[in-house]
Amino acid sequence: RCASWTSEAPVAVGDADQIQFLKHSTRTRATINCNFSEHAPCPMEPHHPRRAPTAAMDPPSPAGARPAMSHSSAFLLPSSATPAASADAYAVVVLNQRLPRFAPLLWDRAQVRVCADGGANRVFDGMPELLPGHARDDVRSRYKPDVIKGDMDSVRPEVKEYYSNLGTKIADQSHDQDTTDLHKCVAFITDNSPGSDKSNLCILVLGALGGRFDHEMGNINVLHLFPNIKIVLLSDDCLIFLLPRTHTHSIHIERSVEGPHCGLIPVGTPSTSTTTTGLRWNLDNTHMSFGGLISTSNIVDEDQVMVTSDSDLIWTISLRH
Repeated sequence: RCASWTSEAPVAVGDADQIQFLKHSTRTRATINCNFSEHAPCPMEPHHPRRAPTAAMDPPSPAGARPAMSHSSAFLLPSSATPAASADAYAVVVLNQRLPRFAPLLWDRAQVRVCADGGANRVFDGMPELLPGHARDDVRSRYKPDVIKGDMDSVRPEVKEYYSNLGTKIADQSHDQDTTDLHKCVAFITDNSPGSDKSNLCILVLGALGGRFDHEMGNINVLHLFPNIKIVLLSDDCLIFLLPRTHTHSIHIERSVEGPHCGLIPVGTPSTSTTTTGLRWNLDNTHMSFGGLISTSNIVDEDQVMVTSDSDLIWTISLRH
């Protein structure tokens, strides 16, 4: 048994092989049982279609019969500004990069918290720095991961021992060198959440951007490996997530915390047709590819951005400080 806490927010409870995301309207005490089986603007000229700003185009026709997927960064809003009834169940994964300033907010909002190997060091060292008005030991005991998972080549021994003594589950997967630590953590969360419908599950990844470029690309690759799971990669400066081609996408812009700069990038395969509304330079059946045009340094002009494409796209938007 690795975690027990009292929370006003939605919480996670589970049996030996399953995490269940449950919604509660009253103050609830929950326990996770972790006996799991081991099975800023760009200074360059913007690279986007040079169309004069126009009125928003009509949304794509529903005749394509694609299901709709909605996206929101409401998880970044202060607790007092967040809608009371949220359909999403959040999990947080912490990677081995500097914690963003909003890490405590997202940690408190999550129902499951997983550190990927050296991410445990970042929580141990970084959370007290982000909460300087609190005793370091109190912060460390409060912000305790439910699970530390990975090949264990980065977490410091004393950090691993500290959290283990507090009941954190240590899942050593050093035998698996074919997947990244983020892949392992996402697979763990999805495998242990109930049912086949993961549409309300949203995994927030802290420390996913910055540092080594190959690590960043590995993290972006995880978005493509789990296209049906909402995974958001975050840094202090921006966030990114995947827009799978199987859906039309409605992105609600939280103007108090994000924008105005944004981009749509076809990573992996070119897009022969992408259409948007809500941007300053909208795309209209536009071809995008590396070696050609990609939409960077675009600007959100409306509170809702609509995107439809024949290719998976990466959406990125700047975060306000």
